[in-house]
Formats: sequence, structure tokens, C-alpha cells
Amino acid sequence: MSSRIQELAKIEISEAERHRAQEVLSSQKVAVFIVAYNAEKKLEAVFDRIPAEIRDRFAEIFVIDDSSQDRTYEVAQKVKLKYPATNIQAYRTPFNRGYGGNQKLGYLYSLEKAYDIVILLHGDGQYAPEYLPRVIAGFADGADAVFASRMMNKTSALKGGMPLYKWVGNQVLTFIENKFLNTNLSEFHTGFRAYRTSALRKIPFIYNSGDFHFDTEIIIQAVATGWNIREVSIPTYYGDEVCHVNGVKYAWDCIKAVIKSRLVQMGLYYHRGFDFALFENDNYQFKKSPHSLHQYVLTHAQIGSDMDGVELGANRGIMSSRFAEKARSHCAVDIMQPDLAGTATAMSMDLNSPFSEALGRERFDYCVALDVVEHMNRPEAFLEETFKILKPHSKLYISTANIAYLPIRISLLLGQFNYGKRGILDRTHTRLFTIRTLTKMLEQYGFRVEKKVGFTPPISDLVGKGFILRAIEAVHLFLSRRWPTMFSFNFLIVATRTDDLQDVFEKTIRPS
Repeated sequence: MSSRIQELAKIEISEAERHRAQEVLSSQKVAVFIVAYNAEKKLEAVFDRIPAEIRDRFAEIFVIDDSSQDRTYEVAQKVKLKYPATNIQAYRTPFNRGYGGNQKLGYLYSLEKAYDIVILLHGDGQYAPEYLPRVIAGFADGADAVFASRMMNKTSALKGGMPLYKWVGNQVLTFIENKFLNTNLSEFHTGFRAYRTSALRKIPFIYNSGDFHFDTEIIIQAVATGWNIREVSIPTYYGDEVCHVNGVKYAWDCIKAVIKSRLVQMGLYYHRGFDFALFENDNYQFKKSPHSLHQYVLTHAQIGSDMDGVELGANRGIMSSRFAEKARSHCAVDIMQPDLAGTATAMSMDLNSPFSEALGRERFDYCVALDVVEHMNRPEAFLEETFKILKPHSKLYISTANIAYLPIRISLLLGQFNYGKRGILDRTHTRLFTIRTLTKMLEQYGFRVEKKVGFTPPISDLVGKGFILRAIEAVHLFLSRRWPTMFSFNFLIVATRTDDLQDVFEKTIRPS
């Protein structure tokens, strides 16, 4: 079979591709990384099948033997003597790291060596080294990654000996992964792929799984960080190599990975490998979905042209700019002075301090405090200060995340409670609330609760606006409004500031 692929490569790989490959090898440091486990019988043939015209052009060809139980490492040492003109190195892990764990070592090695491109090749010969020129040529137009796909011509995979159940599984998994990630790759599961190291440096691949779905997780990271991925076609070859993959477990792990990446994006789950530093500078996003908390408050808040208002925790002031268009006057307050507050008065202030002294007692007709109380060092003191700045019978619109949200309850049941950068378990949250606990606290500090409204996660804003996603959001909205304690991701409480007890006392005991 390998001789047939050699002949096929001579026919299929054009002279233009071979020329571009030579140009890339001349201008950049390209390394080949061979992952190997119990590959004693196949490893030498993999080296022999690397086209002679490029074998000596690589900056290095290195093998990492993952503590094989056979003579894989010894064979790699033998190959070094067979090809003395080629920079071949062989390493052996101190203990078995797994397929993904082995890749982590290889990529760290490539970064340390300052190679420009690293090509992943399997030591069992399943992927054709004869097609290395085609893979290398894929970098000539600036790609960040090149995937050698067996599925660009789907029927050829079956002709190449891929078992029908694997072919079907590959197709189904790739379809699901494409849907979740909004991609259009022909194959997610090729083990013949190459990466530009400058792109690898930008993703947290060291936190990926050590198992076989490492390849799927790195695609998730690549898509999330905007890599330019190119696919090239290769033939399929199935010989007598031993497959170490548990197909059912692998499929489930891949599906879990894409689901987790979506949940991280929505702020419902945290996974260090899917943290791409996208929220380091600004963890706030103005929500445009008609079902969102932001749009609800903009539509339903009772703000008149004769009213003075304030937004506490205004962030950059986008919401405040809208309130200022309706009110007589409006203040936008945050730790950093809001820069997008429009005609509102932008103020820099620490809301953990006694801010009523700076804002003025009984000054405002309404106050908006969206998703801020959970960040306060002492929420009780924050509500005391908020009470002081409001006029009697004025309105407070206050929201926070619902720690009793059903997925959080399920996570607790499963022993999971992991803080992250977004969502209910945002690690900047100092206090967590249910609807009942925030209601009680408001009542204790002088507010009469008038209304409670539940909201869905911001699916359409953070994930996508496809039909299925919009349908899920609509159903979730119905549930969150009907049973907010269980199904609301976050909730809004509309409360009225009651009369100050001391004022009532004075009017009762010493009426004028």
C-alpha cells in the first residue's frame, strides 16, 4: 500500500506545490515532530517514506517516544545513524503521557527551539509522509495551521481502507463540531497537521487534555483566536497498525469539549484551556438581544424628563448614555470614569466607599445598579449608601446573577464549583445571591420590593443568532419568567425606596 501511495504522491503533488514547499523550507525553520508509541515495526519506514528531496531540508526531525513497551526508542536511535545528514533527535518520556500529553512536549520543544513551523506526524505510518511537500506548501500563503484531510474526497477514505464505522463516526463528529464552532472543516480528526509556532504561542494548549481529543481542543482554541486554517487533501491508508483509541470515549470527549467551549463563552462554565485572555481588559458587554436584562431596563425603567438619576457601576457608560436622553440629568459612576456616557455626567468613584457624601443625600429619583452588588466588599454597606442618595419613593433597579440557577445546582450535585472570568461564578464576585436572599437584604435596608424579573443567559449576544439558538433562548426566557428562582441566569429587582425611619420618627413625635 505504501508503494502505491508513493506513486500517487508523485502524480498528485504538483510541481508548483513542490516548489512552494522548497521556498518555505528555505525561508523558515520547519521541524517534523513524530509522536510514537509502540511503533517499533513502523517507525523506520516513516523516515524512509519522507521524500528524499526535502528530508535534509528540515531544521530537525524529532521523535518523542511515549514510554513505549517495545523498542521504539532504539529504532529511532538506529534511524539517526541511517540518515547522518539529517538532524534527527530522539527522546523518551519518563512515563507515559498520552497522545495529547506527548504533543504538549513536542510543541513546547518547538517553541524553545524557535522553529517557525512544526509538523505533527504519527510514528505508526497511518498518515502518508509522502505528502509532506503538500502540507508545507500550505504555509506559503500565510496560513497559521495546515490540516491534511482524508475527507476532502470522502469516498477515497473508504477506498483507502478506513473501516465504515470509523468513516461514519468521523463524519458525524465533524458535523457536530462544525455546528458548535461555526466552522466548515472537512475533518476534525486528522493526526497529520502542522502549526505555525507563533500561533501556538498564543493559545493555552498546555491546559488541554492529555488524551486523544487534544486535537479537537486545539482546533477550538485555534477558531476562538482567529487562526487562518487551511486544509489539503491526502489519501487514506489503513494497514496493520494498532489503534489505541477507544472510539466511544473519544467521541464523547470531543462532544464534551465543544460543549464546554460554548459554556465558557456564555459564562456558565470555566476551563483554563478555553480562556484566551479575551476578557482581561473588559469583562462587560452591552447586550443587544431583546430578551436581555439591558434591553428590558432601557424599555421598562420609569424615567421622565423631570427626573434626576444615577447608574452605579456604569462601566463605560453605554447604558447611562441612553438614560441621559430621557432624564433631566443623569450621573454615570464607576471606579474608572465612564468614557461612553454621552451627555450623562461621568464620575470616577469607589463604590466600596461612603459614596453618598460625594453624590448627595436624597438627590436622585431613580438608581440603576446592574450586576454590581455582587462585586462589593460589603453589599450591606452598598445598599445603605444607595438608600441615602435616593429620594423617598424613588425607584431602584438592581440586578445580580442567580446562584440558584439550575446548571449551578446540577454542578454542585456533581461536585463542581469552579470560578472563572465570566458569568455567575466570576472570580471577581465577592457575594453570591439567590432571588430570596437579595430580596430579604433589600427589605432590611429600607426598600420595598415591587417586581422580580428573570433573564436567560445572553445566548444570542455571546454565542450566535441561528434559528436553533434563538429558539433555545425563547424557551429559556419563558422558563426564567415562569420559574425565575430555578431557571433565571440573572434577575432584576425593581424596588421602591421607603421613607427614612428617622424622618418618620420626627414627623410622628415632633410634627411641625
